[in-house]
Amino acid sequence: MEADPEFSRLWETCAKYSSDWTDYTGYPIISDYDAIADAPALFAATTRAMALKSAVYELTDGDEKAAELPLPVPVDVMSHALTAQFTLLCRMQDRLKIRFVHMTDMEEGAGGGTWDHGDYTHQCYEKAFGSVDPRYWIGSAETERRRKVLDKVYAGIGVTERGKKVSIPLGDATTAA
Repeated sequence: MEADPEFSRLWETCAKYSSDWTDYTGYPIISDYDAIADAPALFAATTRAMALKSAVYELTDGDEKAAELPLPVPVDVMSHALTAQFTLLCRMQDRLKIRFVHMTDMEEGAGGGTWDHGDYTHQCYEKAFGSVDPRYWIGSAETERRRKVLDKVYAGIGVTERGKKVSIPLGDATTAA
């Protein structure tokens, strides 16, 4: 995948995507998150995770459910940025003769976050690529704890239901300064 002639473009588009991505409970669970500084490591972890999912897809004769490996939330969020590069990924899939797998309807649990230390994804990742980065590979219990902290912070400004409802008085065009 990294040898593909458009891999660097994929990286660049994902790194730039941060300015357009609204995310309340994915990246912000990373302590002191910085969209620019964290992008390289998150992108590397995500492309590796996507490679694992593609391998499972191929080894199971196209079983999407089996290939939708649980990922830690920050890696899953970056996979959304990656898969949003649809046309580019289609060309890469054709050249590489692989399929990238990401089906949100097959992710376990409400809102993701079911990845955990020692699970199948973790074991495969470490055998293929070495240790996971604990900054981004946050287990399910800690993910939920951090999300509850964010829930309280966001509720104070009118963002509830984990970002699905936003009630912030914005005024109207005639009163805006």
